Amino acid sequence: MEAEPQPVHRAGSLQWAGLVAVAIAAVVADQVTKRAIEHRLALDEAHHVLPGLTITHVRNSGIAFGIFPGKLAIVSVLTAAAVVWMLVHFARSGSRHVLFPVALGLLVGGSVSNLADRVREGHVTDFIHITHWPTFNLADSFIVIGVALLALGLIRVEHKKSQAPVDPDPSAGLDRP
Repeated sequence: MEAEPQPVHRAGSLQWAGLVAVAIAAVVADQVTKRAIEHRLALDEAHHVLPGLTITHVRNSGIAFGIFPGKLAIVSVLTAAAVVWMLVHFARSGSRHVLFPVALGLLVGGSVSNLADRVREGHVTDFIHITHWPTFNLADSFIVIGVALLALGLIRVEHKKSQAPVDPDPSAGLDRP
């Protein structure tokens, strides 16, 4: 018995253009805000913006939300490997849902921006502090939003598959007179 051919979902030029545009926008937004914080606030200086929201200049030698502090080499290698894996996965299935270029663009842009800071400076600049939550930056936000959009896209793809009509069994009814 031959296996049924799988539908092709490889990313086309439009999906790649979308991913690259979103990734570049994410890197630029993250780098501009970090440089602005570094130039306008001294390290550990804080400004209360709204109740529960403070802009605080801190340095993070770990990954998102301060996890794995001081593990720069391991974090950098894992981040680079994750970016490569995401791009390979996108190349193979980027056209499965319209959200995938945006989701992966945010994930790649956020990851690359923080990775560039770690390699260049040995840390990332975090500055958004919400009460009872570790201080983070725009790149961290882009990564979280990208994961949420990717999950939403995957749920919608699976839901669409489950709603597809089932092919009737061509052999059904052959034994009937």
